[in-house]
Amino acid sequence: MNGMSWSIEFLPLVSWPILGGLAAIGALLLLLLLWRSRRGALLRGTAYALLLLALANPHFKKEEREPLNDVVAVVVDDSQSQAVAGRTTRTAELQQELEKRLRELPNLDLRVIHSSSAADNPDRDGSFLFTDLAKGLADTPPERLAGVVMLTDGQVHDVPKTAAELNIDAPIHAIVPGKKNEFDRRLKLLAAPRFGLVGESQTVELQVEETGGRPAKPIALTIKRQGEDPLTETVTPGEKVSIPVMIDHAGANIVEIAAEVDPEELTGLNNRTVLTIEGVRENLRVLLVSGEPYAGERTWRNMLKSDASVDLVHFTILRPPEKQDGTPINQLSLIAFPTRELFQEKLEEFDLIIFDRYQRRGVLPLAYLDNVSRYVLRGGAVLVAAGEDYASPLSLFRTPLAYVLPAEPTGRVINEPFKPKPTDLGERHPVTRDLPGGGEKPRWGSWFRNVEATPNDAEIVMEGAEGNPLLVLAERGEGRVALLLSDQAWLWARGYEGGGPYTGLLRRLAHWLMKEPELEEEQLHASSRGQTITIERQTIKDEVEPVSLSGPTGDTRSVTLKESEPGVWRAQVNVSEQGIYQVSAGELASVVTVGNANTRELAAVTASDEALKPVLDETGGGSYWLGRKDGEADEMPRIVMLGSSKMMHGDDWLGLHRRDAYRVTGASLYPLFNGYVALALLLGLMALAWYREGR
Repeated sequence: MNGMSWSIEFLPLVSWPILGGLAAIGALLLLLLLWRSRRGALLRGTAYALLLLALANPHFKKEEREPLNDVVAVVVDDSQSQAVAGRTTRTAELQQELEKRLRELPNLDLRVIHSSSAADNPDRDGSFLFTDLAKGLADTPPERLAGVVMLTDGQVHDVPKTAAELNIDAPIHAIVPGKKNEFDRRLKLLAAPRFGLVGESQTVELQVEETGGRPAKPIALTIKRQGEDPLTETVTPGEKVSIPVMIDHAGANIVEIAAEVDPEELTGLNNRTVLTIEGVRENLRVLLVSGEPYAGERTWRNMLKSDASVDLVHFTILRPPEKQDGTPINQLSLIAFPTRELFQEKLEEFDLIIFDRYQRRGVLPLAYLDNVSRYVLRGGAVLVAAGEDYASPLSLFRTPLAYVLPAEPTGRVINEPFKPKPTDLGERHPVTRDLPGGGEKPRWGSWFRNVEATPNDAEIVMEGAEGNPLLVLAERGEGRVALLLSDQAWLWARGYEGGGPYTGLLRRLAHWLMKEPELEEEQLHASSRGQTITIERQTIKDEVEPVSLSGPTGDTRSVTLKESEPGVWRAQVNVSEQGIYQVSAGELASVVTVGNANTRELAAVTASDEALKPVLDETGGGSYWLGRKDGEADEMPRIVMLGSSKMMHGDDWLGLHRRDAYRVTGASLYPLFNGYVALALLLGLMALAWYREGR
């Protein structure tokens, strides 16, 4: 309903400073007249004051006002900590009841502001209710705000030091969907390494914390590494624990640590953490044994020596024992081939052994080659680059090494031009997939020799002349072996007919043999950018099953991957929560961090009003504990509209400030002193002053 209001407004004919100066002069003159007891002093002063009033030009002002509704803001905490212990459901119930009661009040506008976690802003780590409140009320004048009601567990991370910083002159209340003194247990990382040398141990420091005032009792701590049986330790909450973690391989070493879940605690989500420690090899030790000098020997050596991370030991058999040509002893090599030291005492120290055109000539006793076979079965790696020697009676296949070799020679050597080509399996295998210049018709230079061989429980990833196997891979025991059935890969390095991906192929081959994770046939990777997770599955299978994606609050979803290129399947998933996500597919697993891994949202999940209490007290608001479930909660407080009061809450009532705001729709001005009225008053007072003086 519109209303009217009367008031007096001055529209001075001269500026206020001039009026002030004239008033000061008049006051001094009046004091002087009174001090000298002059007759008519008061009349003269009154006439002067009336003159000043006329110069101030007073008007009656009539305003037509339209009343405005008060505004109440309801801030709903939708952050991660609200998702535990049934708070999401309880908060929705409280919000529905609160909105219903507020809408029943006359002349009150309701504004609901949802404050979520990092969905819209990946840089946010925590609950920022006051930041979102300021944004939600940006278009609301402070004089219209009746109050703020927050539905939150109290874990708010942007509480101002004083209410004055908010520019809000209204009560702020908190309705907490929780119980006091809630019990919860969480795992807190104190120190976690990001990198570690392969074969060495790294230490993870952590602490189990409990809230709720219960006495600390020993609990079980489970440490689980991918592909291994879990280990269990007994720890006491509040004490620092050091856990050694062995770095077994290069790449991601995934470790899951979980504290025992108590049936009475709020949630077990913050009882576990997943760590990724990148394994780094200090140096790769490679033993290269060349059976005889030839054009490709120098190429092998240059390729391996160009890699700063490779420690190379290279021996070339220049003069086999059966060669009796009368060469003087003083013209032979002064460095004897340390066969016993290399192939018996220090064999296990090498990460890779390469036999390049080596054939059995008595330099290495069969017992040493048997050691190499055992070395492979125990986890070692062997690469054989074979030429005509592999098809001869002196072939390595005629030694104990045959037990691990992946193909048996037929005795035939094909000497004709051919271009190496990946097989169907090779198109998907990480060793030969997407090599530069490849495809259905590779743009590589030709080779001229291919040893014919029959694979045995092995993978053929490249084919050569007449479709025969060229590159054969196999796993033997805990180790791996590769067989290149040609000794002419060096033609690519020399650029013959345009060359080929010589360095790339051989490096990939060496890394696959040494089980580098990026060259594994079956891999699962996850990476994040903003709030988007990219899942990549590398496989040699024709089809892959969906992967499982688990979020930091325990929700799990199934994600279907699509083949983006041969052997690589991908999918992108948008997520709303910060923290650690785990991707799994059978025995494969990977972890990825979105935003902050140790997010504040899950660091403390117990309901509390301690952080909000200073602001609530300063604005006259209060906190109301309404439980996690309707059956264990108090009733919703009554809502009372108050004109003005320092205390805006009680045990069972919640106060809002009645603002009586309005908008002026029209105004009229009526002058109090028009020209004739002012002149008549001034002349009348002057006449009285003269009359008084005349007497």
